Amino acid sequence: MNESPHFSVLLQESVESLVVDPAGTYVDGTFGRGGHSRAILAKLGPEGKLFGIDKDPEAVAVGKALEAEDSRFCIVHGSFADLKHIDLLQADFAAGGLSGVLVDLGVSSPQLDVAERGFSFMNDGPLDMRMNTEAGMTAAEWINTAKQEDIAQVLWEYGEERFSRHMAKAIVERREIKPFTRTHDFAEVVKAANRKWEKGKHPATRAFQAVRIFINRELEDLRQLLDDSVSVLAPGGRFVVISFHSLEDRMVKRFFRDQSMGKQFPKGLPVTEEMKQQNLKIIGKALKAGDTELTQNIRSRSAVMRVGERLG
Repeated sequence: MNESPHFSVLLQESVESLVVDPAGTYVDGTFGRGGHSRAILAKLGPEGKLFGIDKDPEAVAVGKALEAEDSRFCIVHGSFADLKHIDLLQADFAAGGLSGVLVDLGVSSPQLDVAERGFSFMNDGPLDMRMNTEAGMTAAEWINTAKQEDIAQVLWEYGEERFSRHMAKAIVERREIKPFTRTHDFAEVVKAANRKWEKGKHPATRAFQAVRIFINRELEDLRQLLDDSVSVLAPGGRFVVISFHSLEDRMVKRFFRDQSMGKQFPKGLPVTEEMKQQNLKIIGKALKAGDTELTQNIRSRSAVMRVGERLG
């Protein structure tokens, strides 16, 4: 399996925003192929520590190699949704919390580019789509057994696909003749059921995104991480989130807004800062990739980075 070169999105900007204490403990919640982790380690001092987390066993294998190279690094096979419960981090939580958490959401280039992973409608492969290939239901298993209304709901909710019902009907009718096993086959059925193609976008794009997000519980995991983020960060600790589609970014934007505003009280009521219970300070504006990065990696065109800092 040949992987394309992997470019870590908003690499310099995210790491500069994240590392505020070279002696602190940090988490790269989406290790991938280690681009962000290596850049973080380059900014840490000898006392600093970094934990990488990833669902993908192939990513964990890369992490094991980095672990052998650098004693300040440790890789964990799992989801960032379980961050609060990782045994190796309990001492850091007890000592006051983490100095920073970074997540680069969505599917990575190596996962997209390897046909056998089943994420791509451009390269034919098994209809899998699992980030953790060692557990859970494959996309094919779900598509071949789910109720028509459930398929439509997933396509609408996670893909914002306006022809979700029409596509779901076409999927169910086709699987009764022959079950789905390949990405190209699934893409062709969805493509034919798409009544109006968006300019510059493959007609199966939203459907593939929706199924992938559902199979991997991506929004549920993000929601859990957001809920836990304040409690795992030390005062002054940074939370850096890079998202790639509107569903993720809306969740992050609203969370940062609500945590920075704190509790709302009726106008005219005397309120102290302590009563507001503001937990985060938003650092800078939402950031997108610049022209130089876009020429190297077109996939970064939809990336949005937001940064929050834990208040004391």
